[in-house]
Amino acid sequence: MVSLSSAAGRLGALVRAHRPFAIVLAVGAVVRVVAMLGYTPALWFNDSYDYVRIGLDPFAHPIRPVGYGIWLWVLKPFHSFALVAGLQHLMGLAIGVMIYALLRRRGLPGWGAVLAAVPVLLDGNQIQLEQVILSDTLFEFLVITAVVLVLWRTPSVWMCAAAGLLLAAATLTRTIGLPVLLIALGVLAFQRVGWRRPAALAVAGLLPLPLYAGWFHAENGTYAISVTDGIFLWGRTAAFADCEKIKPSPDLAGLCPVGEPGHRRSSSTQIWNTDDPNPLGWAPGQVFTAEQNDRAQRFALEAIKTQPLDYVQAVSYDLFVRTFSPVRAKYPTPYVVDGYTFLKHPQHQPKWNVYKGGTPTETIQAYEHGSARTRTHEPFATMVRGYQQVVALPGTALAVVLLVPFGVWARQRRRPDSAVALPWLTSTALLVVPPVTTDFDYRYVVVAVPFACLAAGLACVRGRGRPALDDDAERTAREPAPAS
Repeated sequence: MVSLSSAAGRLGALVRAHRPFAIVLAVGAVVRVVAMLGYTPALWFNDSYDYVRIGLDPFAHPIRPVGYGIWLWVLKPFHSFALVAGLQHLMGLAIGVMIYALLRRRGLPGWGAVLAAVPVLLDGNQIQLEQVILSDTLFEFLVITAVVLVLWRTPSVWMCAAAGLLLAAATLTRTIGLPVLLIALGVLAFQRVGWRRPAALAVAGLLPLPLYAGWFHAENGTYAISVTDGIFLWGRTAAFADCEKIKPSPDLAGLCPVGEPGHRRSSSTQIWNTDDPNPLGWAPGQVFTAEQNDRAQRFALEAIKTQPLDYVQAVSYDLFVRTFSPVRAKYPTPYVVDGYTFLKHPQHQPKWNVYKGGTPTETIQAYEHGSARTRTHEPFATMVRGYQQVVALPGTALAVVLLVPFGVWARQRRRPDSAVALPWLTSTALLVVPPVTTDFDYRYVVVAVPFACLAAGLACVRGRGRPALDDDAERTAREPAPAS
């Protein structure tokens, strides 16, 4: 049995060997502690209350994927949102550690690996998102763990199966995990590692989905993960859809958005608005039915077919202008953007009812067994507010990070390699899919950053002319040649 002194000695040696990273990691941990002390027990967003409702008594929610709610249910016996936020901060630190460890294993110098981990460990927007009761940090952690498993070395069948399970869990946490799973399958197939590894990833990643769809059908009457893909696509088109051009059939005419094109609310706000008559028939505390989802999807597809240039313009503006802008705009609404900010006066819980009963305040009190209203504590709140205003990755910097692999490949005159492709395509999918299918949201950009940094770091490893050998290849290279 290892003694405490021996363990402490090994830890000390590890810290000394990776001193710059240890310093950055410690700073990231301190800022997270300050955030937790400044805003107790956690921060809230409109989506939070549905997840907590699932966590009280799990069910297949028609709108929200169940993964994060199940995570809250696992932690329910502790009745502590501070614990939930604390674990999410640990996940953020772990993501930075995994990025650094993988890049060092692949041969990147320490300073380069530290630089790639900094946007996760120190970014104020990342730290704020970890303090919110939302699914994004858990999703980010699940996906990066799966990516590291696949890239750590030539993955075994069991490692591929584990990565598949992680991506299945990610898909049930945020449905955008499914494109990431398909990307991972494509990368493995491109690597020509035989059929067992892709098969293990596919079976482990896809099998849980129909099982969940069966549960979803039992509670909601349709086989799906959620019944909002059509609703969100309608919202994507609601900003520009012109019914004088579309000429929808009588059964879809009622879905024409309110207001004149060019003078409407943002895409996602069209779905949830309560000030104007809502064409979708939604009201707070209600959910969408499969029939509403189908009608909304048919209208949206007609809008895209009739106005393809308007659709491309809306998507392109969100993807290239909003994503890579050096400053955050108040989009889709000031209320939403404030939800991703350490505020002087945190937002209060809304008054509407949560699906399955209870107000937001009642729902979180039932979980916490006490008041869970966000309280600020000085000087910590002021410290972390100022930190987020100064230390945050701008969109222009993210654009540069995404372009790094192409610059390295062009300079070295080499073709892209699959190790870089997996995190780069993952980051790109996380940035592209929301504007294409739903709407732009800044928290989706934050989640894409670690994968872009990992891809840039891996590209620089190759650029140094030191391709990483996997364990099997390295062992083979060291074996003596057989005697002739």
